[in-house]
Amino acid sequence: MSINRSIAVIPLIAALMLCGCTGGDPAKKSSESHVSFSTASGDATKEMTISVGTEDDIPVLNQITENFKKKNPDFPYTIKPVVISEADVKNKVLTNINGAPDVFTFADDQLNALAASGILEKVGDKSAANDNIKAAVEAASVDGKLYAYPMTADNGYIMYYNKKFFDDSDLTSLDKMMKKAASKGKKITMDLTSGWYLYSFYGETGLKLGLADDGLTNVCDWNSTKNSPSGLDVADAIYKVASNPGFLSGGDDVLTAGAKDGSVVAGVSGVWLSTNLAAAWGDDLGAVKLPTYTVAGKQVQMASYAGYKMVGVNSFSSKKEWGNKFAAFMTNEESQTLRFQKRGQGPSNKKASESSDVKASPAIQALLSQSSNSSLQRVGQKYWDPAFAFGSELVSGKKPDQKWIDQMVKQINASVID
Repeated sequence: MSINRSIAVIPLIAALMLCGCTGGDPAKKSSESHVSFSTASGDATKEMTISVGTEDDIPVLNQITENFKKKNPDFPYTIKPVVISEADVKNKVLTNINGAPDVFTFADDQLNALAASGILEKVGDKSAANDNIKAAVEAASVDGKLYAYPMTADNGYIMYYNKKFFDDSDLTSLDKMMKKAASKGKKITMDLTSGWYLYSFYGETGLKLGLADDGLTNVCDWNSTKNSPSGLDVADAIYKVASNPGFLSGGDDVLTAGAKDGSVVAGVSGVWLSTNLAAAWGDDLGAVKLPTYTVAGKQVQMASYAGYKMVGVNSFSSKKEWGNKFAAFMTNEESQTLRFQKRGQGPSNKKASESSDVKASPAIQALLSQSSNSSLQRVGQKYWDPAFAFGSELVSGKKPDQKWIDQMVKQINASVID
């Protein structure tokens, strides 16, 4: 597998994106192919639009804005927040470049396409690179050039659990956890229909998934018969997890509802869900790195995607000078600390990540433990639909065979031009 992040593919990527091609988890896709970002009720020339991922991020943005204005009394604009899921920024911005926000937050897997389109202003502020952890800086860079301001280092997933139901020795093995849950009539959850989570079963097996040299086409060998374990071995292992009486496939809504009503005692998700689970489990909330699972009679560590969120400045904006100043402030130590305090989001800033509060967060510490078995998500858009279909069939009870996974891999590796 060869991964190439070269800007040589800019024209092709930009053209494909502007034609409406989409990537990311299908569950996170919007039905809109075109979106208006205007929220202005007055003179738009006096407003700077800033996108955030959810409505819950707006109070934090408002506080950051107040702090920024105190230190920059000559700031001439009113900040107008716009809500765009960080997973959808690429699709929505590149189908409406003229109406895109002046500054926008997005997930790291959006970076290549956004940089290739030319909409991202390169970051000239050296402190953005010096003040943040190396992995976050690399995730915000293309060919060694920084294209966005690192903001968080927590967009991965871990195992949450209710301490009442598990001993420490249970937490190292998914088999042990499912057996314990089943014995109590409870469930462990994970979304097997999501390609983002499905990767966890393959990442430490020697099987590969990544981008070819064109930066668009996938290179996947999840159907390998030569690797040990084979692709069919892994598929069969996932099938057995899906059919285990102590397991229930489901997303964050299933985990949250199950934690609340007591039917779910553990589940895989990210830092963003810690507040909801703390409300359900209180002091019994625990978090650890992902466990091992059984493949062809052996224990294999579950992997994960490590994700980072960042802030980009619209290079076509007439307000980009102030946009850069605001983006730098929005992602500095002070603002990242505030974001952790208010939203529980893990900072990428070195000093902020060393605070006692961050070190006391079970979810953040679990992510750090998982980091040695995680990797950046760098896959093409042809991956998501076949992965969703594959996971859905396994959840429905279909037993995998070689012909089926051969077909899935063929679809994943298909040309984006097809």
